[in-house]
Amino acid sequence: MELDRRQLFIGGRWTEPADGSGQDVIEAATGKVLGRTAMASAADVDAAAAAARTALAGPWGSMPAQERADLLDRFAAALKARGREIAPLVSRENGMPLSLSIPVNGFSASMTVAYYARLLRELPETDVRPSLIGETVVRREPVGVVGAITPWNYPQSLAAMKIGPALAAGCTVVLKPAPETALDAFYFADAAQEAGLPPGVLNVLPGGREAGEQLVSHPGVDKIAFTGSTAAGRAIGEQCGRLLRPVTLELGGKSAAIVTEDADLAAFTGALLDVSLTNNGQTCHASTRILAPAARYEEVVDAVTDTVRALRIGDPLDRSTEVGPLVSAAQRDRVRGYVDLGVREGARLTTGGSAPVDGLTDGWFVRPTVLADVDNGWRVAREEIFGPVLCVIRYEDEDEAVALANDSDYGLGGTVWTADLDHGMDLAARIRTGTIGVNQYGVDLQAPFGGVKASGLGREMGPEGLAPYHSLKSVYRPAQAATA
Repeated sequence: MELDRRQLFIGGRWTEPADGSGQDVIEAATGKVLGRTAMASAADVDAAAAAARTALAGPWGSMPAQERADLLDRFAAALKARGREIAPLVSRENGMPLSLSIPVNGFSASMTVAYYARLLRELPETDVRPSLIGETVVRREPVGVVGAITPWNYPQSLAAMKIGPALAAGCTVVLKPAPETALDAFYFADAAQEAGLPPGVLNVLPGGREAGEQLVSHPGVDKIAFTGSTAAGRAIGEQCGRLLRPVTLELGGKSAAIVTEDADLAAFTGALLDVSLTNNGQTCHASTRILAPAARYEEVVDAVTDTVRALRIGDPLDRSTEVGPLVSAAQRDRVRGYVDLGVREGARLTTGGSAPVDGLTDGWFVRPTVLADVDNGWRVAREEIFGPVLCVIRYEDEDEAVALANDSDYGLGGTVWTADLDHGMDLAARIRTGTIGVNQYGVDLQAPFGGVKASGLGREMGPEGLAPYHSLKSVYRPAQAATA
């Protein structure tokens, strides 16, 4: 496993950062140095954008779709071969339990790339439509050079959600991963080299905020795809708006789980780790606001509290661990601060809290926490905490539950829990959100994912995730041209 990555991947070659910058990557469970990564400067972004532009104008841009799909399959296979190295590395970088990291970091990237290779083979490059004066040929062409900016919480899968469809569409990519998880990002470069992707098709540049800003505003970039905080997304969207540059934004969330009066509470609490606390709570779509009916309120609070209290906290590399550390000391302190804030606002702390986790003095651990008697107007119910903290909110009837679920700046995920599936589907239709589950929640590679309101713009995954990387061109021609 390579933990010393002091070069950037630009134009198919490993190159020293223009200003020699580098940064240590810290292991979440120990607080100690895990490895070191190169860090890109503005000059490196310039070089990568130029390399991507050259590749777009070269063999990649003119390559037949079937040949491009074959290369993507080889790229997917190379990623899959590295999966068992990548998964534990990400767990060490960001604290994700290995049991989760194996599927979502070890193998989801290869599955995503392979999925878009398959779509590429099935999708016609042109669509011929009759018109009043002849016919129109609608062409799908690559939008151009894509700047992909990804966060640290699901680094492999979120990067692949951009790289896969972008390359399938014939675009070239400059990937800027978060510094906290930069080491695993270089596996994309290793796999690209092994697969034989032409130089410049994929470039990998870890960097800080300045490199991201340079990429967003760069004149050689045609589209931005970003996953991260809503605050950063607003700034990126504003810049892209001024530049009239296409942008996809997958941002934060504060999703609600509506527990109905007839819900199977054991089924809900059995899924609580996956639905509300997955990846130590560092998940944008997590249902962290639990809306409980007044008639069963204390029963729900007790069941949720008992479930959260029993979760196994520890080393993310231990497969029995259910909750690992957070990504950084700053994130740990931020989450603990929200717990204290909730108590000051008037919440009843039923388990967890801001005190250190017993026996885990190293690393960035936070005790999974339940705050009961929360008002939906409090900050802990409205702001994204991004840690293992749940708020339980009372409702009197289902109309109020729907109103509370929708009374949020966000709209990314959510769940409904009920014994009546049809009724659950009716309730789900009333929630203003981009995704929602009934008696479960699981992101589907073949379906669009994204949010409304402050949770973002556009969709990723599924066939809909390919469309943003195409530029459509209508070619008008006389009808006789088709038979000439």
